[in-house]
Amino acid sequence: MISRIAQAHGKTPAQVMLRWHLQQGRSAVPKSVKPARIAENLDVFDFELTPGDLVQIDALDTNVRGGMDPNAITLSTFSLTEIPEA
Repeated sequence: MISRIAQAHGKTPAQVMLRWHLQQGRSAVPKSVKPARIAENLDVFDFELTPGDLVQIDALDTNVRGGMDPNAITLSTFSLTEIPEA
């Protein structure tokens, strides 16, 4: 589905997902060391996802998370020490 939306906008799936984050008011932190990919990641301001696109992407959320519960991530859980103030 993301690929189909990307094709309709002449963008890559990654660009569609970055644009989705922006239109939802979320922060996205893409990373790359490749100049072409960095430029591609920045090329998301010349199109807008339609309301239908947003609904389709939102529908992909199953409300099931594969990672740890954020409340379980503590300094003691990972045997970390606090970072002293500089």
